[in-house]
Amino acid sequence: MNALRFFVIAAITLPLQATPARAADAQPDALANIPVLKATTAEDARQLALAWLAERHADAAILEAAAQLWQDASPTAPATAALDRLAATFAIADPRAAALVKLCSTASDKKSLLPQMWLTAPDTVPFEQNNLRLYYGRWLSQQRLYDESLEQLAGLEPTDVVDPAALLFYQSVAHHRLLNKTDGLRTIDRLLSQVVDGPARYTTVAGLMREDLKALEDDSLDHIARRMDDIRRRLDLGRAGEKVRKEEDDVIASLDKLIEDMEKQQQQQQQQQSSGGGAAPPSQPMPDSRIAGAKGPGNVDKKNIGRTAGWGDLPAKEREEALQQIGKDFPSHYRDVIEQYFKKLATEEEGGR
Repeated sequence: MNALRFFVIAAITLPLQATPARAADAQPDALANIPVLKATTAEDARQLALAWLAERHADAAILEAAAQLWQDASPTAPATAALDRLAATFAIADPRAAALVKLCSTASDKKSLLPQMWLTAPDTVPFEQNNLRLYYGRWLSQQRLYDESLEQLAGLEPTDVVDPAALLFYQSVAHHRLLNKTDGLRTIDRLLSQVVDGPARYTTVAGLMREDLKALEDDSLDHIARRMDDIRRRLDLGRAGEKVRKEEDDVIASLDKLIEDMEKQQQQQQQQQSSGGGAAPPSQPMPDSRIAGAKGPGNVDKKNIGRTAGWGDLPAKEREEALQQIGKDFPSHYRDVIEQYFKKLATEEEGGR
């Protein structure tokens, strides 16, 4: 029996399933009562592809092309290979899928991607829709388009696709890069606790992302630095709209709050020292053997060195010396954040003059 005849018979006799029933092979774990997620085998994916072609009443030429595509599929191949073959199968019979697969295989202009509205249209069969959304979302993530990736992957469940590990992994990556701590930790935990056959690289990176998100504190200097990095990423990709401007304003507000909190803490320490509560011993004795004449508490008038202090107007040499000192105390990427902060202050001062 040649490949074409086999495909025709299978396409006629195999009913189409709206979603791949065995795509994630969810089974209850008797010990922990947690669903166990497994990837679809190459053979199951091939049969699901046949059923999809039968539903579309594919002609002999399309069936022959699909047969050639799947004839060397290895049962032990990774689930990613099954997803790629599925996308190629969809491209053979659906021109819209063909355009999408071409987009994901070339260095396209990421600044002007066309919306793929058909992927969520009611007339698109869920089996094709769900797996192509994963295929497209994976590519978007690889292009650092994390918002767009998350939009494609949102709402998908592991049982909807042939590669549940990839779905959870790329959802986790998007949440991690966008600093969505709660959703990120929840998705990472699903990947690590429910998927039993995910690639080692997925589980290793997921473990690192989980520890990183757990340690991340809102409005910390590290948190602010990452938000600044995300703004640079968006600008590099041509995303300079309202959302980016709001993020810039939020970063400035966080830096203002961080500096204000540090000033308050320093003021409280000075007040405690002046009242005799925990004053540090002098580093050296007074130069003369006499009683000190200072009777006051030691407080000084607080100077406002914020937006009107002229930080941005420092001479280049002095500004560079200050930034060099910052570099000694903090990691290098913090220097970039603080430097941009002072540039922002300088710009605002010039605008107010």
